[in-house]
Amino acid sequence: QVRLVESGGGLVQTGGSLRLSCAASGRTFSDFAMAWFRRAPGRERELVARITSSGRATYYADFTQGRFTISRDNAENMVWLQMNSLKPEDTAEYVCAGDRQMSETAKITRTWGYQLWGPGTQVTVSS
Repeated sequence: QVRLVESGGGLVQTGGSLRLSCAASGRTFSDFAMAWFRRAPGRERELVARITSSGRATYYADFTQGRFTISRDNAENMVWLQMNSLKPEDTAEYVCAGDRQMSETAKITRTWGYQLWGPGTQVTVSS
């Protein structure tokens, strides 16, 4: 059983940066495509970025506009989301998730069906 725990959230000013981390336990981490989702109050969950199980391919939601980078290290069982040029509209709870289905496909935009979910970390961007 793989478990996920996020860290690195916090309060940052507009234009600032944060690096979110997702630590996974378990031996089968490398079988999963990994993704970051976010959910703001009153809004539905949305996909931020996804990375394939090998790490060779990534997909980003349009709103990231080149500001975010997802990466992983299967040897360390870690996934990261580097967020730069943050905006107040980026304020949300960010959640790490793992998907064993089509794990070598990056452009999968569904927000459901992931087998693994972390508890989330809050990101607040002040104006």
